[in-house]
Amino acid sequence: MKMIGKWQNCCTLFKKKEGKLELFKTEQEKFWAGDFGNEYISRNSSSELLASNLDFFSKALKTSSNISSCLEFGANIGMNLKALKLLYPTMDQYALEINKKAVSKLSETIDNKNIFNESILDFEAKRKWDLVLIKGVLIHLNPDYINDVYKTLVSSTSRYLLICEYYNPQPVMIKYRGNNEKLYKRDFAGEILDSFSNVRLADYGFTYHKDVSFPQDDITWFLLEKIK
Repeated sequence: MKMIGKWQNCCTLFKKKEGKLELFKTEQEKFWAGDFGNEYISRNSSSELLASNLDFFSKALKTSSNISSCLEFGANIGMNLKALKLLYPTMDQYALEINKKAVSKLSETIDNKNIFNESILDFEAKRKWDLVLIKGVLIHLNPDYINDVYKTLVSSTSRYLLICEYYNPQPVMIKYRGNNEKLYKRDFAGEILDSFSNVRLADYGFTYHKDVSFPQDDITWFLLEKIK
């Protein structure tokens, strides 16, 4: 019955764009591909955010080594990738982003051929990357598909997986900017560690929105490493 419900949901969530029907599996995908996702761009593109991101990644990746390639899921306009490029100037960068307006800006940061303009629920990796990054994205996904996304994340990395999200010991839904069922907190990293025996916890930490120098959202980050 659950799979039938998913299929019915997929069939009803579509919009007409450039003469074609664009299908979505979930209401959350439609939300971020549309106007709300467009508005998010202007709220998250400051030079102050870039500086905070630089500080953030220098701490979150301090125990890592030999990172030459990266794939970010939900890259938006590339503010995280810009910071990573400052830390790793020769890094080969790729990105997945569902919002077309964000992709047009993202292509100013990384090569357009390295951008996957699609949903994380549809993505199938044809290769692996040294670092797979997801920051502030898992919290916005439909919980019915979260285990599928975990598999995608783990299968896409050859070594490191950096998860940066709101944390809660148990799954809970939080109203997001007046919208229900658009933000969920849970122990994303813990669930991955419980499900995949070839992944270990390498490091973790927390960022605080009142940090006097480099404020971020109240994000808990987890650096996971594949065990060879």
